Amino acid sequence: MQEQFSAYYHSPLGLIRISGTEHYISEIHFMDDAPQAASPEQSPILPPSIILCMEQLIQYFHGQRKQFDVPLQQQGTAFQQKVWNELLGIPFGKTIAYLELARRLGDVKVIRAAASANGKNSIAIIVPCHRVVGSNNDLVGYAGGLWRKKWLLEHEAKITYGIQTLF
Repeated sequence: MQEQFSAYYHSPLGLIRISGTEHYISEIHFMDDAPQAASPEQSPILPPSIILCMEQLIQYFHGQRKQFDVPLQQQGTAFQQKVWNELLGIPFGKTIAYLELARRLGDVKVIRAAASANGKNSIAIIVPCHRVVGSNNDLVGYAGGLWRKKWLLEHEAKITYGIQTLF
């Protein structure tokens, strides 16, 4: 088993934990409480994958990056992997409804399973589960909190279209 590393980034949306190995990122998670182990003297030297991810997140938050090219790997079923891969195809600044996500997966009857898999995504922002909205463009469901989902969508819209507010 590969050694796991974690680093913390103070983003405009609060503290984010970035975890992974030398070779890939396995988690980007919004933290609502400060971690105990985040002090510099306890942190190991970070692998290039985590440094690259942090750099790209900083660029994203500064409006300088719309696509990520960090290696990713998260554990999940074949169906969850299929959903997460579909999420990667949603363009920056765009949203789709859960029903559209199910259509893209090939069967509108999988809408609830697709929504569940979307909610189990452990790589926030880069695997853009925040770009999936309700059928009337409603802001629904986001593990990081709806206020963060709203912020992310407005951030992307502002960069893409120059629009200040969507919701």
